[in-house]
Amino acid sequence: MAKKAAAKPTAASPRLKSSSLLDTRVVYCGDNLESLAKLPDACVDLIYIDPPFNSNRNYEAFWGETKEKRAFEDRHENTKAYIDYMRPRCVQLARVLKKTGSFYYHCDSHASHYVKVMLDGLLGENNFQNEIIWKRTSSHSDAKRKFGDQSDSIMFYTGGDAKYTFNPLYQPYSQEYIKSHYSNVDADGRQYTTRDLRSPSPRPNLTYEYKGYKPHPNGWSISREVMEKLDAEGKLYFPKDQDGRIRIKNYLDEMPGTLFGNVWDDIEPLNSQAAERLGYPTQKPLALLERMIKASSNENDIVLDAFCGCGTALVAAQNLKRQWIGIDISPTACRVMAKRLRDVCGLPESEPLWRAGRGFVVRDLPWTVEKLRVIPPFEFENWAVIALGGIPNKVQVGDMGIDGRIFPVSANATPRKKQEGELLLQERWYPIQVKQKDKAGRPDIDAFEAVMMREDCEKGFFISFDFSSDALTEIDAFFKRSHKVIVALTVQEILDEQIARKLA
Repeated sequence: MAKKAAAKPTAASPRLKSSSLLDTRVVYCGDNLESLAKLPDACVDLIYIDPPFNSNRNYEAFWGETKEKRAFEDRHENTKAYIDYMRPRCVQLARVLKKTGSFYYHCDSHASHYVKVMLDGLLGENNFQNEIIWKRTSSHSDAKRKFGDQSDSIMFYTGGDAKYTFNPLYQPYSQEYIKSHYSNVDADGRQYTTRDLRSPSPRPNLTYEYKGYKPHPNGWSISREVMEKLDAEGKLYFPKDQDGRIRIKNYLDEMPGTLFGNVWDDIEPLNSQAAERLGYPTQKPLALLERMIKASSNENDIVLDAFCGCGTALVAAQNLKRQWIGIDISPTACRVMAKRLRDVCGLPESEPLWRAGRGFVVRDLPWTVEKLRVIPPFEFENWAVIALGGIPNKVQVGDMGIDGRIFPVSANATPRKKQEGELLLQERWYPIQVKQKDKAGRPDIDAFEAVMMREDCEKGFFISFDFSSDALTEIDAFFKRSHKVIVALTVQEILDEQIARKLA
């Protein structure tokens, strides 16, 4: 594919970023196949993707801190459908990857072998570096007919250049290893081990004696000058018997540790109590992404996640001073990750600040009537509630007719939990009901009136594309009967930002 010409920044829109070819610190909402096609060739240093697995599993998903719950199924009914879906996307990802770049594909055992065959064909089997095994869970007690599935696979490829970026990473020595190898202790309390200084092959020019100690028949492995330097630094071990050999001290506090291998069992999965947990069904630990980003990129390099979900890769990249691009098809996911970037990274979501190099932006959210008509119902409900400044309801199933809540400025949107012996505190809030239909009718309004009476709310908000005349008539009649206000809002009014007067 021909390389696309980059748009030149104008004086009115300066760009402070690592590349003149593309914008970074941008979240694109939409099909990644379309978004990737707009990127130039060989522009990304590191790609990580964690696409939906072909596992036929159902998840209970909790989106964001509001923990909106919904059930969803994997998109793909069989492995062929999954690979057919992923192949054109991986073609685009291979195109935008730099020759010195790295590609990490996160998957599970259901499709990992097929994924590797596909990636071998696209990226070259000689560019396959590792299959990283991440132990994501312990054995399940219900695994009675096979060995328990405990791991995910992460396929690690590089772009083709032998000088690809790789920064070796080390893990601390185990206590057992320290006990067995660093049992010697200096007078100052520093633990050390020793190794010999003999040359592996004969070196006649290095057969000098040092302080009465004779060399090995092959000679020393270091010169006299180096020997004297190490001696002055206290790094030589002299045996009591001068027939013994001088050895060099390796101090524990100077050792980097053990190089990481391809089996990662030291990063715990996110449990229900983890501080970083958002409730996204396939959310990965921040430490997992940080390890890949540290190993395969440097500061100011560009990191791309084309299935970024709740944005863990973007948060890790931002924290590690990398540039980044995120893509996800879900408007809700894009808003969740935007909130996370603001709250966790302290990065403002602002077009002017982004243009000045100090913020980020979200692009292509479906803010048109046509797009909003066809997005999934739960996505539409989230868009509508968030657009009003409300908080989406905690559950989709059994929501008791409430899709979200608006808390007035004087109220507390996150009330503290009731303490034992206390009465439940009443918080002031307004319910939101959302209907993704051409016209909300009288029955819809009747049901919402019942909600407002049940919850004893003085005001409520009802959102739809339009309202029938009898629905609007009933809203007026309800106010006359109960002095409770139902604010009817159309999608177009929200898009036109004509809602301030109705929110008063």
